[in-house]
Amino acid sequence: MAFIKDFKEFAMKGNVIDMAVWVIIGWAFWKIVSSLVENVFMPIIGYLTAWVDVKDLTLKMPLLAIDGSSKMLGLKYGLFLQSVIDFIIVAFCIFLFIRLIARISKKKKSDTVAEEKPSISEDVLLLREIRDLLKK
Repeated sequence: MAFIKDFKEFAMKGNVIDMAVWVIIGWAFWKIVSSLVENVFMPIIGYLTAWVDVKDLTLKMPLLAIDGSSKMLGLKYGLFLQSVIDFIIVAFCIFLFIRLIARISKKKKSDTVAEEKPSISEDVLLLREIRDLLKK
């Protein structure tokens, strides 16, 4: 029972719940970005490469079997290239998303700091001027 109680306390902490929310948001964001890559960027890349599908790029190599027959071995480097292209585009989109979040949070922090500064009344300003004059 102590294990279940400890796990319940751990799971109900704010950080774990926040992390779960971010995992779900990340999953949804991944679906959006992968759709962007597959349905927008890859057709553009296909058009630029004369409709060569990167996934289909293969290096054919002959493979001799023990019985003397030969088969062709296909080294599918196109799938690797596709994964690299996907990674670069996804990493760039995530970079833009994180940069946007940083700007928004920075703007919120500067707004709250500006709001927290107490406004100085005219009486206090006048008293400060009198004090400064008396010092001279």
